[in-house]
Amino acid sequence: MTEVPWEPGEALRDIAELDLDRASRRGYPEAVYCEGKTAAQVGAIAAEVGARGVRTLFTRAGDDHARAVLAHLPDAAHDLTARLLAWPPEPPEPTGGGVLVVAAGTSDLPVATEALLVARHLGRSADLVVDVGVAGLHRILSRLDQLRSARAIVVVAGMDGALPGVVAGLVSAPVIAVPTSVGYGAAFEGLAPLLTMLNSCAPGVAVVNIDNGYGAGHMAAQIAAPVPD
Repeated sequence: MTEVPWEPGEALRDIAELDLDRASRRGYPEAVYCEGKTAAQVGAIAAEVGARGVRTLFTRAGDDHARAVLAHLPDAAHDLTARLLAWPPEPPEPTGGGVLVVAAGTSDLPVATEALLVARHLGRSADLVVDVGVAGLHRILSRLDQLRSARAIVVVAGMDGALPGVVAGLVSAPVIAVPTSVGYGAAFEGLAPLLTMLNSCAPGVAVVNIDNGYGAGHMAAQIAAPVPD
C-alpha cells in the first residue's frame, strides 16, 4: 500500500499531543477521533503510535483515514461498518463481566458495532443482538436470559428511542442508551430519541450523545470491569 505522506511542514507536535500513558493512568487506551482531521494528520498520528507501540483506537475513520492508518500500521484491524481501526488488531484477553450491545434496528448497526468493538478492545467479552426494536416486543422478550446475564447493556436506537426504557424495566444491570440519527424528519437527526431516553421513567438508564457508540462502549467496559480485590 502506498504510504500517505504528511502535509508539507506538518510535524506531529503541531497537530496533536498523544496521551501515551492513558492506559497506565486510566486502564484504557488512547482513542483518536478521525472525523475533522486530514488523512495526513491521522497518518502522522498512526506513525507515532506504531513507533511507541501504544494500543490505540481510531474512530469515525473514513476511507482516506483508514488508508493513512494502514499505511503505517498495516496489520491494524479495520471494521468498515463501525468505521473503526484498532491497533494492535487483537483485543486483550477479556476480563470482568460481559457486555451486551442491543440494536433496535439494522439501520442502527454502525453505532452498535462501534460500541461492541470498543468494549472488546477495552478488555471485555461483548455480544451483539440486532433488530429487536419495540415494533415487535416479542423479539426483545425472547432474549431475556441473554439480557439478564450481562453486567452492562448498551441499547442503540433511533426513531422513537423507546427501547432502552423497555430493556431497563426487565433487567438489574445498568443500561447505557445511545440515540442514533436514524429516522424520518421529526426524529430531528437523533434529537427525538435523545429526549425520549433522557425522559425514561425506568431507573438505571444513562444516556450518551447522538451516535456516540464509542462513549457507550467505553462506559460499558468500565461498568463491567473486574472488581478489585
